[in-house]
Amino acid sequence: MVSIAVLLLIAALLAKPVGLYIAKAFDYTPTGVDRVFGWIEKPLMRLSGIKNNNQNWKQYVLSILCINAFMILIVYAIFRLQHLLPLNPSDIAAMEPTLAFNTAISFMTNTNLQHYSGESGLSYLAQMIAIVFLMFTAPATTFAAAIAFIRALAGKPLGNFFVDMIRSITRVLMPIAFVTALVFVSQGVPQTLEPTVTATTLEGAEQSIARGPVGSFLAIKELGNNGGGFYGVNSAHPLENPTVLSNMLQMLLMLLVTTSLPFAYGKMIGNKKQGNVLFAAMGIMFVIMLTVSLVAENAGNPVLNALGVDASQGSMEGKEVRLGVAQSSLYSVVTTASETGGVNTMHDTLTPIGGLVPLANMMLNTIYGGIGAGFINVLMYAIIAVFLAGLMVGRTPEFLGKKIESREMKLIAITLLAQPILILVPTAIAVTLYPETISNGGFHGITQVIYEYTSSAANNGSGFEGLGDNTPFWNISTGIVMFLGRYFGLVTLLAVAGSLLAKKAVPESSGTFRTDNGLFATLFIGTVVIVGALTFFPALVLGPIAEQLTLKP
Repeated sequence: MVSIAVLLLIAALLAKPVGLYIAKAFDYTPTGVDRVFGWIEKPLMRLSGIKNNNQNWKQYVLSILCINAFMILIVYAIFRLQHLLPLNPSDIAAMEPTLAFNTAISFMTNTNLQHYSGESGLSYLAQMIAIVFLMFTAPATTFAAAIAFIRALAGKPLGNFFVDMIRSITRVLMPIAFVTALVFVSQGVPQTLEPTVTATTLEGAEQSIARGPVGSFLAIKELGNNGGGFYGVNSAHPLENPTVLSNMLQMLLMLLVTTSLPFAYGKMIGNKKQGNVLFAAMGIMFVIMLTVSLVAENAGNPVLNALGVDASQGSMEGKEVRLGVAQSSLYSVVTTASETGGVNTMHDTLTPIGGLVPLANMMLNTIYGGIGAGFINVLMYAIIAVFLAGLMVGRTPEFLGKKIESREMKLIAITLLAQPILILVPTAIAVTLYPETISNGGFHGITQVIYEYTSSAANNGSGFEGLGDNTPFWNISTGIVMFLGRYFGLVTLLAVAGSLLAKKAVPESSGTFRTDNGLFATLFIGTVVIVGALTFFPALVLGPIAEQLTLKP
């Protein structure tokens, strides 16, 4: 518990300075940061023909869609041809077409849902050239979109997507990932191009140990809120997460950018109090979720308790003994609150309420949220909160000096409806037509399916790993959900940003609803709970809540 407090304290202390740095790094006026990174950025932009000109929201969105679609095609080809390409010492075969389709979309959408086993599904070249490449460009895409959204709220031009994406990589992701990769290697994480090694165990048996460029993979996996594992069991593998220090550093990296964005937002709009309020509101929701998870997992399974199984250490099913219940619960909350998706415990083995917490984190997608996209969702709920407040007092709602009118609310309403449709409709189809792929019956089986599609729609990537999900149905259906879950919301919310940017600012008056105080923080949390949580409450009742109620000693 002390280590949990230390980790959260470090994350909170780093959030503000990192946020202020991000605001400066994306400032189009000349700063000292330009001199540090200009030597690499200028040749890249000159070689690519990128000009530092402002785009409107349609041009920004078109740039995102075109470059991301091109990258999906490139990595799909690599997956299909990896058996013919170099750096494949283990002679791994080409990916099956629907699996390659799913994997390419998964990593391009920052989801990293893996329907393959990491160490046996991809060659070293595919891991480095395709996977790690997307682990930088996917978060850089949504990072850039979030910065553009904030600029629009501040009444400034959106900027240029290609410039913002390059800056995301060169000024934030690459430097931090480079340093932390060295730290991971120092902790015992492999970093080699040598093939799988065979070792003799103490019992005299032979064991094959997969190796590879894991350290560099791991750093951007966590920092970019990607979450895909080099190994099939992700960060539960002793080579991907060898020490307590590596475990804590992984969680710190997941939180680093996501917790700093509220402070970058406050700096960029010229009202630091607003950033502080959003940071505090999200922090309160995070602590509540963490507390529920810790209580549920430490209580253990009442059925096993009744059978006399020692529950003094809580529910240890599916957890690493060297990490224990507390670090496993914390990791499950951090990885879903930050929309990362990496795991150091098997979420399928969590208690019903312990499994409900990561599921709810993904459904809300506002408790810090993934790098960029999650913070856009936070601002969407902030706009909804202002709109509801305006309705209650009979005034035209205003947010940062711009009137919130029917056009913006229609776009937001469509965005809100998209996620439950993307989750619940495929869930109904899967449960009805493909029950043989679900390893558990009853309520837990329903939770498995809901979790898979929630993870896909929220671009998280963690899973209840009891599904037989490497089939054409699951590969194609989750691939479509991941694609729409990522790009539909980006398009609609950037359209909201463009609409607000085009409006004239309304002078603040005594009747203006303030969005930088405790009242707004309370209203924001209430909006997330009422609008977000209640949308999925019936589904949660059919899954984890019903399962919890049926666990009788």
